[in-house]
Amino acid sequence: MHELILGGARSGKSRLAERLAQDCGLAVTYIATSEPLDDEMSQRVAQHRLRRPAHWPLIEEPLQLAKVLQENAAPDRCLLVDCLTLWLSNLLMAEDEVLLQQQIDALLTCIDTLPGRIILVSNETGLGVIPMGELTRRYVDQAGWLHQALAERCQRVVFTVAGLPMVLKGAAL
Repeated sequence: MHELILGGARSGKSRLAERLAQDCGLAVTYIATSEPLDDEMSQRVAQHRLRRPAHWPLIEEPLQLAKVLQENAAPDRCLLVDCLTLWLSNLLMAEDEVLLQQQIDALLTCIDTLPGRIILVSNETGLGVIPMGELTRRYVDQAGWLHQALAERCQRVVFTVAGLPMVLKGAAL
């Protein structure tokens, strides 16, 4: 099963993804896309580390997500990716249009072929005020298009608010 879990900041989406991964009965590999470049982000990463089981292998990959998924997906494994919007930010900040489109295309192409359970976590960014800056508007647009494309491909899509999951597509939790 492939799942997309969306929500705003501090909505409970990562906690839900971690619970689903832990309860699925498969070996779990955690794929982190963040690059903790400042103290605040380092603190967030530390909080996530403390919360998840220590025996879960960790792969840190800020750009080549499709490659990592293809290399690690297996019928007896759950891959938890946290999070797609950080991955997208990393690609946008690389300021390489070819790389951006190549990596998005690679993810969308491979997702249907991956064995095992895949849980993708991402921030829903399109619910607020339209951002003023060009890069921020581009980020919101790219995230929205990515979420739509992945929602088509995933068997379950969940929107999380205040720690409460709302299943938008697929089986109930």
